[in-house]
Amino acid sequence: MPRDYYEILGVARNASQEEIKSAFRRLARKYHPDVSSEPDAEERFKELNEAYAVLSDPQKRAAYDRFGHAGVGGAGGAANFDFGDVADLFAEIFGFGDFARAWSHAGRQRPRRGRDLQVTLTLTFEEAVFGTEKEVHYSRREVCSACGGSGAAPGTRPQTCPTCHGSGRVRQTRTTFFGTMVQETVCPTCGGRGEVVAQACPTCRGQGVVTQQVRRVVEIPPGVDTGTQIRIAGQGDVGENGGPPGDLYVKLRVKPHKFFHRKGDDIILHLNINIAQAALGAEVPVPTVDGTETLRIPAGTQPGATFRLRGKGVPRLQRTGRGDQIVVVNVEIPTHLTAAQRHLLEELAESLGTEVKPQARGGFWEKVKDLLS
Repeated sequence: MPRDYYEILGVARNASQEEIKSAFRRLARKYHPDVSSEPDAEERFKELNEAYAVLSDPQKRAAYDRFGHAGVGGAGGAANFDFGDVADLFAEIFGFGDFARAWSHAGRQRPRRGRDLQVTLTLTFEEAVFGTEKEVHYSRREVCSACGGSGAAPGTRPQTCPTCHGSGRVRQTRTTFFGTMVQETVCPTCGGRGEVVAQACPTCRGQGVVTQQVRRVVEIPPGVDTGTQIRIAGQGDVGENGGPPGDLYVKLRVKPHKFFHRKGDDIILHLNINIAQAALGAEVPVPTVDGTETLRIPAGTQPGATFRLRGKGVPRLQRTGRGDQIVVVNVEIPTHLTAAQRHLLEELAESLGTEVKPQARGGFWEKVKDLLS
């Protein structure tokens, strides 16, 4: 059974003409085949036009309200409807000067954008921080150079389809008790292209496109991280029926570093110092992505203490400036002592006494955990 016209437009049976027009305008934007990605967009679009052609006409609407589909030409078929008002409305919605452009589903297959492609690129930690240029390899569909995309063998040309005469659509007309019924479908001979190939191109086998291996250098900006995607416009698959090509997306993965750990735009480094350096203070060399820096450790430094090296972090992606490097100090306890070292520690232990104190919450390991969370 055909669907109720009011249900198709999503309006009440007592809806005003303005409400009907507004509902049609909203749904037409959503389901027009040139702008919609819905799988059933074309069928929904046909339903909308048929419903609006009836309900926007007071006489047809009255006949429909009284007799249903039988009162306007039969079981849901678009029987001799005048689409003039619909054309004017579409010119208003889509800005087309010619309604035939909006009614593209009634002609040849419309241009379709090519498929987007994705490749994954692995970077070192330093490459992600400072940026680099990397070559990517991938395959994409391109226009066949032998036939120029026509699908016809070199020296020949596609011919106008004898079934649809180049329109890409065929109509079947039936006369029923309720009137003349016209049904329009994609031409089965040419598949909606409007042309047929008598002798197929041997390179692409009549498809008009071939798969090619592509090598391309990609510029990686400073500050990228795992999960960052770089879009390269127009480097995806070629479009169909003259449509634009798709895009290439380069998805980045950054390998872990031996020493550095990234947190946003900051770089975390865990640094082991000995007991003497922590107790007496020292100046120690610290590795950074820019080279070695000297860090001053004050006397009495405790395990878990943090020090900040300004501007030694990651460049801010698409912004100015850099993050910092945060150095987390760990006091390393020696496991193998010489006799002299043991004697000195025993003397130190004797002078420090044997008193122990419970550690308050927020100790060393909790500080480390908070820093990395």
